[in-house]
Amino acid sequence: MKDLIRLLSYTRKYWWLLFLTMLSLVGITAMNLIAPWYIRDMTSILMAPGPDARDQIIRIAFILLGSYLFRLLFRFAYSYLSHIASWNVVAGLRGTVYAHLQKLSLSYYHDKQTGHLMSRVINDTAVLEQMVAHSIPDIVTNVLIFAGVMTLLMFINVRLTLLTMIPIPLIFIMMKIFSQKVRPFFSKAQEKLADLNATLQDNLSGIREIQVFNQQAREEEKVYSQALLHVRTILKALFFSAFFHPSVEFVTAIGTVMVVAVGGIMVLDQAMSVADIVGFLMYLSMFYAPVSVLARVTEEYEQAVAGARRLFEVLDIEPDIKDIPGAVDMGRAKGHVRFENVWFEYDSDTPVLEDITFEAKPGEMVAFVGPTGVGKTTLISLLARFYDPTAGKITVDGMDIRQAKLASLRENISMVLQDVFLFNGTIGENIAYGCHDATAAGIENAAKIACIHDFIVTLPDGYDTYIGERGVRLSGGQKQRIAIARAVLRDSPILILDEATAAVDVETESRIQSAIENLVGSRTVFVIAHRLSTVRRANQIMVLSDCKLIERGTHEELVAANGFYARYAAENLKK
Repeated sequence: MKDLIRLLSYTRKYWWLLFLTMLSLVGITAMNLIAPWYIRDMTSILMAPGPDARDQIIRIAFILLGSYLFRLLFRFAYSYLSHIASWNVVAGLRGTVYAHLQKLSLSYYHDKQTGHLMSRVINDTAVLEQMVAHSIPDIVTNVLIFAGVMTLLMFINVRLTLLTMIPIPLIFIMMKIFSQKVRPFFSKAQEKLADLNATLQDNLSGIREIQVFNQQAREEEKVYSQALLHVRTILKALFFSAFFHPSVEFVTAIGTVMVVAVGGIMVLDQAMSVADIVGFLMYLSMFYAPVSVLARVTEEYEQAVAGARRLFEVLDIEPDIKDIPGAVDMGRAKGHVRFENVWFEYDSDTPVLEDITFEAKPGEMVAFVGPTGVGKTTLISLLARFYDPTAGKITVDGMDIRQAKLASLRENISMVLQDVFLFNGTIGENIAYGCHDATAAGIENAAKIACIHDFIVTLPDGYDTYIGERGVRLSGGQKQRIAIARAVLRDSPILILDEATAAVDVETESRIQSAIENLVGSRTVFVIAHRLSTVRRANQIMVLSDCKLIERGTHEELVAANGFYARYAAENLKK
C-alpha cells in the first residue's frame, strides 16, 4: 500500500478531474441498480395485472430508457475525464523522472544503459495510466455496486443474501495467494522489457558498425532472444492469471447455484414470490461481477506496483553533486581558477589524481599533456563539478566551487569534448544551444571563428540544414567545429577544449588554433591535446603522469628541462 499511496500522490494535481470521474461512477452505479428493480416490479405486474397495467409498463419502459440514456452520458464523462487525468499524470511523472535523472552525477551513468533508463521513463510510467484511468475507477465503481446490490438483496430476502456471501471469503483468500505468486513475475517482466529496450537502443545507435562487420544475423538473434525472455517471463505470470480468473468465476457460480436451488424451493413453498426471485437473480449477477472485477484489478495492481518500485528506485537516489545549503550565485566569473591539493578517486583506494595544485589566471591558456588514462579529462570534469574532489578544493575567483550554485558555476564554463554530441536539429540550433539570446549574426560570427561558416553556406539550407541524430550527416571534423562554435557563442569566461581538434586536418587545426588564440586574453582556456601544435602556445603546460602533476612551465622551459615533456615533444615532431 505504501508504494500505491506514493504513486497516487502524483495524481494530486488532477484531483478535481478524478472527483468528477467518481461522480460519474456514482451515476453509472445508480443507473445500473435501477433497471433490475423496475424489471422486478414489471414481473410483479405481469403476475397479477391490474386495470392500469399497460400504463404502468409503459411508465417503467420510459424510466428504463431514461436510465440507459443517463448511463451513456455518465460513461462518456467517466471514460474521457479519467483518461485526461491519467495521461496528464503519466506525462507529469515522466517529466519528474527525467528531471531527476538530469540531477544525478555522471558516476550514476557509468554502469547504466540508455535503454534501461528509457524503459523506466516510458514503460514503467505507463502503468500509472492503467491504474488511474481503469483500476482505481473500477475499484470505486464495484465497491459501490457491491454495497448497493447487497443492500437491495437484503431488502428482498435476508436469508438468500447471507447465502450469497459464503463464497466471498474464499475469493479474497484466492486473491491474496494470486498476488504473492504473480508479483515476482511482473517485476521480472519489467526488467526483461528494459533489457530489450537497452539492446534495441544499442543496436540502432550502432547500426553502421553492425552492417560493416556483417553482424546482422547475430544481432537479430540477440534481439529475438531478449524479446523471447520477456515473453516467457510474462507468460509465467499469465499462467497464474489463466487459472485464477476462471477459478473466481467458478466459485461465484457455486453461489449462484446455491441461490437457485434454495430460492427455487422457497418459491415453491410460497416463502418467496416469483417477482422477488427474478429480481434477486438479476441483482445476483451484479453482486458477483464486482468480485470478478476486483480479481482482475489485483493483476493490474501488481503490474502497477512492479513498475512503481522501479521508478522509485530511480527517484530515491540522491544526487552526488548538488547545491549545498547556503550555496550562492557566483555571477559572471573573471576566470581565475585554482586547484589546491586536489585528490580524486572513482573507486575507493584507486586514486586517479593525487595532490594536484596549480593556478590559471584570467585570460591564460593552460594545456594538459600526458599519457592516456592519467586523469586529464577527469581534472577538467572536476572543474565543471561533474564530480567532487575526494580531498582538496577548487576555487574560481577565490570561491570554492562547492559554495556556488551548480547552475551558476556551469554558466561560466563552455566545453568542447573529443566525443562531440550534436542534437537532432539544424546546424543553427546546435550552435545556439546553451545561449539563451543567440542572434543570427552571433551564430554566424561563432561559426566563422570555428572555421565552419564557409562549409555551412555551401549547404542548400545553410544554417537551417538538419544534421540528423548525433550529426550523422556530418564528418567528425565538421561536428567538432560546430561544437567549437557552440562554445564560442556561449561566451563563458572559462573555455575547456578536450581534444577538440582531434578530428580535423592540420590546415583546419591551424585555423582553429588562430581563432582560439584570439580568444585567449578574453577568457581562461584549458586545453587537452596530443598534438604539439595545440599546446605549445599555452601560457602554462601541465604534465601529468601516474596520477600526479610532474612538470609545469612553458613549452620552451619544459623542453629545456629535458624531462618527460621534452621526450613527448621530440616524439610528436617525428609524427
